[in-house]
Amino acid sequence: MNVSVLASTLIGSEIIKIGNEVNDLKRKGAKIANLTIGDFDPSIFPIPEALKTGIVEAYQDNQTNYPPAEGILPLRETVVDILKSRYDLNYSTSEVLIAGGSRPLIYSAYLALVDPGDKVIFPAPSWNNNHYCHLSSAQGIVVETTVENNFMPTAAQLKPHLKGATLLALCSPLNPTGTMFTHEQLEEICDVVIAENESRGADEKPLYIMYDQIYSLLTFGKTHVNPVSIRPELRDYVIYIDGISKCLAATGVRVGWGFGPEKIISKMKSLVGHVGAWAPKAEQVAVAKYFKDDTLVDSFLSSFKAQIQLSLNELYNGFQTLKEEGFNVEAVNPMGAIYLTLKIDYIGKTTPSGDLLKNSADVNFYLIKEAQTALVPFSAFGNDTAMPWFRASVGGCSLQDIKDMVPRIKTALSNLK
Repeated sequence: MNVSVLASTLIGSEIIKIGNEVNDLKRKGAKIANLTIGDFDPSIFPIPEALKTGIVEAYQDNQTNYPPAEGILPLRETVVDILKSRYDLNYSTSEVLIAGGSRPLIYSAYLALVDPGDKVIFPAPSWNNNHYCHLSSAQGIVVETTVENNFMPTAAQLKPHLKGATLLALCSPLNPTGTMFTHEQLEEICDVVIAENESRGADEKPLYIMYDQIYSLLTFGKTHVNPVSIRPELRDYVIYIDGISKCLAATGVRVGWGFGPEKIISKMKSLVGHVGAWAPKAEQVAVAKYFKDDTLVDSFLSSFKAQIQLSLNELYNGFQTLKEEGFNVEAVNPMGAIYLTLKIDYIGKTTPSGDLLKNSADVNFYLIKEAQTALVPFSAFGNDTAMPWFRASVGGCSLQDIKDMVPRIKTALSNLK
């Protein structure tokens, strides 16, 4: 049976593919430190106890019918309060949309703004923008970033591609790198976007920014910045993506929110409503109540962030030690999110069994087999397979898991020729 061109040309998630192969090996008895999926092992990183209690109570209170398409009003009111208190952003409840996590919001932003053939600019590495471009029939413009700028795109890199573009997709803290924009970096990007929009005629689409800040409450000694706070005149052109999935270790609870200009948010609401991608009502009720208590939230974030940072620092320090010992590796100092950026430059080496490591995927599967450690190559985030950089996600491992894996990596790399 034939299927649509879209369906026949879909590419599955490279990250999920690696994760599935790791899980298959684990079911066969292998003990592998899985640093692939941007998720949390709930036995190590459980959701806040008060949130869990609130969800159960909401179900017991029979909060099980359809929620409004835009999200229940108490949660949108809570989000408005969060934006004001934590980001100094002023939005109304009509400019907030609740959905089942951030993915439906990102997809609906693409569909609300992008026509087939429209240019969408995004950096590499970045998460899933290549797939969303495919789903929306957009013309994806990939801007390669470098370690010198912590893999964050610069205004100079983006500017040549802005003419005629509809959407600029940005994320900070960035998945997959765990790095962040500085105020100066983002300010320069805001200014070139403003200049581009000022050059367009009244009958032209403006250039919008989709700003994914889902990790904004998980930062380590760095200040999160956002476009509208830096340049308020961009307010009509920025759609934000946020939610609880990462900051509360609540990936499976599925409560996200987008906010931005009402004329765009209302179209996104219709799209989310048509596909039924709203967050469950009981979870919305619980999140609305939980996030109103700043003391409760801050107490959880303080403990949670410290636990994440310990794991990131342990892995970072382990790789720094390997580098000092002469191994061809590097690590970028973690700034936010749950990710560490690692360079493992062993493409072209030969394994003890005589196999040539031809690309980053080969290096990754060698480490899975020989070091019982699974990473994600940057090729899964839009970069070339010859690029020797990898994402390590610490949410699925304990601190002891990370301490144990570094010596295994050392041994595996030592055995390459």
